Amino acid sequence: MEKKIYTINAEGQKMGRVATKATALLIGKNLVEYARNKVFNVQVIIENASKLDIFEGKLKTEYKRYSGFPGGLHEKSMAQVIDKKGKGGLLKIAISGMIPRNKLKSRIIRNLVIKE
Repeated sequence: MEKKIYTINAEGQKMGRVATKATALLIGKNLVEYARNKVFNVQVIIENASKLDIFEGKLKTEYKRYSGFPGGLHEKSMAQVIDKKGKGGLLKIAISGMIPRNKLKSRIIRNLVIKE
């Protein structure tokens, strides 16, 4: 089976809309052969990620992760993530949060290419 390549233009679109489209394509929900336990030979390319439309009120949204140790709660706002990783990094965080948390997640996320 040859690799299917999908391209999404993110210019002027909302981050959540782009992320849900990309997630559905990465998981293979649009394919007839869809199964939860398979990684399909697809590649999703997101172009113009730096031109995403993000509402200014959302820039205060907190992203949290916990290491499991006392005092290990790390919080960053959306604005801090954009400053450090760009809007492409923020989009990758959103997409990886929508992929099911199982052994295939790392293999699925490798098929994502984000171009600023």
